[in-house]
Amino acid sequence: MFGIRYFKAQPTDYIIRYSSGRVTKTGAGIAFYYLEYNTQIVAVPTSSIDTNFVFNETTRNFQAVTVQGQFTYRIVDPDKAAALLNFAIDPRKRNYVSNDPELLPQRITNIIQMETRGEIQTRSLEETLRQYEAMGATVIKRVREGQLLDALGVELLSIYFLSAKPTPEVAKALEAEYRETLLRKADEAIYARRAAAVDEERKIKENELNTQISLEQQRQQFIELQGKNAEQEAEYRGKALEKEAEYRARAMEKQLAAYDAKEPRAILAIALRELGLNASKLGNLTITSEILAALLNAPTDDGNSGR
Repeated sequence: MFGIRYFKAQPTDYIIRYSSGRVTKTGAGIAFYYLEYNTQIVAVPTSSIDTNFVFNETTRNFQAVTVQGQFTYRIVDPDKAAALLNFAIDPRKRNYVSNDPELLPQRITNIIQMETRGEIQTRSLEETLRQYEAMGATVIKRVREGQLLDALGVELLSIYFLSAKPTPEVAKALEAEYRETLLRKADEAIYARRAAAVDEERKIKENELNTQISLEQQRQQFIELQGKNAEQEAEYRGKALEKEAEYRARAMEKQLAAYDAKEPRAILAIALRELGLNASKLGNLTITSEILAALLNAPTDDGNSGR
């Protein structure tokens, strides 16, 4: 009614009220009545905003790489941001009347890309693929130290690099190289396992051979011991037989000594008597007449022939 309206801002919006071209009220989350025909309202968001980015850059060794990530920023000086960009809104629809607010994330992205390019150009492709997560801290440090966003009234809260990818052809080459490395390591593991198996088998055969040699040595020692024992036993038996023969000879001498004083015919008679007593043990005994005559006619001790 009469062109008077009520406006209430969000707590995170910094409001600048212009009346007839002059700033009449500023503040975050303020509310006021205004005349529609001569009032313009500027709303600068002061909450943190997340923005995604994708950069296509070239590494030190002239390899293309695509870096994807996200950064978070916040407008800390709304007056400075409103002086550079048009944040005027339609009070009724609460939308911006120009596309300027959309330019702020792009300008921040351009600054981040410039610093990211400087980091990537100092690294090779392999280093970029390994170290892309650590580049976030380096880039945000360079942006803050260079005060590159102060003119926009913006504070950069964080930068995260989520991925770094080479071109598909290079990625396939790297995958092939890595795959070959893995296959080579697998082959080396197989060869090492086979070598270990061969070595263990060699040790087993050496143990078997050493055992066989030891057994043969023990067998040889046993044979030598048997030979020595047999030799000693034969020597012992020989000595025993010699002793026995000696004893028998002595016994025989003693037995025969009893007949030394007897006449041959007496001895013959005794012999015939012994034969008769042991006749059952004899097979055949032949005494010729010549032998008997020679024995009966043997000379006596006085030199006369027997009758």
